[in-house]
Amino acid sequence: MKKFDYSFLDDGLLPAKLINITGNIYSLRTAQEIRKVDFAKVFTELEAVAKIQSVKCSNAIEGIVTSDSRILDIVNKNSAPLNHDEEEIAGYRDALNIVHTEYEHLSFNEQDILRLHEMMMSFVGYEHGGKYKTSDNVILEVGVDGSRRVRFRPTPASETATAMEQLELAYLEACSNPHINQLLLIPCVILDFLCIHPFQDGNGRISRLLSLLLLYKNGFDVGKYVSFEEQINRFKDLYYEALKQSSKGWNENENDYFPFINNFLSTLYFCYKELDKRFAVVHGKRVTKSARIEATVLGSLTPISKRDICNIHPDISPSTVEAVLGLMVKSGSIRKTGASRSTKYIRNS
Repeated sequence: MKKFDYSFLDDGLLPAKLINITGNIYSLRTAQEIRKVDFAKVFTELEAVAKIQSVKCSNAIEGIVTSDSRILDIVNKNSAPLNHDEEEIAGYRDALNIVHTEYEHLSFNEQDILRLHEMMMSFVGYEHGGKYKTSDNVILEVGVDGSRRVRFRPTPASETATAMEQLELAYLEACSNPHINQLLLIPCVILDFLCIHPFQDGNGRISRLLSLLLLYKNGFDVGKYVSFEEQINRFKDLYYEALKQSSKGWNENENDYFPFINNFLSTLYFCYKELDKRFAVVHGKRVTKSARIEATVLGSLTPISKRDICNIHPDISPSTVEAVLGLMVKSGSIRKTGASRSTKYIRNS
């Protein structure tokens, strides 16, 4: 059976790249905490947007999709789910809400993990919701010619409960070691969870909920305001490649955790950088939506499109962005380049 041992994080031989990125994440987190006090309304708006993006993207990674308008209706509970995919989406919505609102009272233990899985599966009516798998599963890889091969064999069903117990105990032991950086420990635990693959269905989505839970419990709550799941979905090829590299030799206790750690931390770093962009404005003056848009354009060294600005500030409507850009062009502070869909904006020198 797999042995869960995270003592390698305490050997002082961590790659310099990981040390640098963790330092950057801590710095960005400090800036976020200061801004949360001064700009509570902005963070509330960002949280509402991020929740929708998280529900959409975590399901989309697994091929579970519906229209943006239906996602909005389901997340805001304005409509009951109309088909199987929407039932899956509604279940994730409820489980995500629990993580957001009750993370201080949740733990990485069997009871809470099974509770989250049961909630996530509650709409689809699966009998295996909230229960470990009862038959062995495999992770397949499909070649360009359509042929299939087994890429990874997770923990057998007969050993799953024991493996999950050992994972929980190993995590608790590592948490008590003051020399282990929790930010490095979390992706190791998530990788091991994915390799156990304890459920018949929903393992990927539960892994993302557990990622948020462990990050929140350790003071890294940026996923509330910039969707962690959206960042994974944007670069999912890199995510799956890191998962593939770090799962090699897992059953033989010979795997390398660092590719997955690096991908996980890079995703978290991108979330903090995205949040930082929304405040790249400000230097002491009140952050209005207009001021954020203005600062984004004026601070860009290259021409920037309306779509780029909307991506940086997802809580601001396209019509507001367009109106502010129009006023800036009229005042002469910026000028247009290109035309139609290729229109971009750059500050006047």
